[in-house]
Amino acid sequence: TEGIIPALESAHAVSLAAEVAKAYRPEQSILINLSGRGDKDMHTVANALGVTL
Repeated sequence: TEGIIPALESAHAVSLAAEVAKAYRPEQSILINLSGRGDKDMHTVANALGVTL
């Protein structure tokens, strides 16, 4: 499947939506609006984790 890399700011919304979805019925939907480009944050995350890209 096609992956989605949200910006760091939007990633918090994705995480919360995944938690909230656990309480939803199968016929219910969740809509998340993403902004930014997560691919630009890869070096920031790698540095924080001590990973060399």
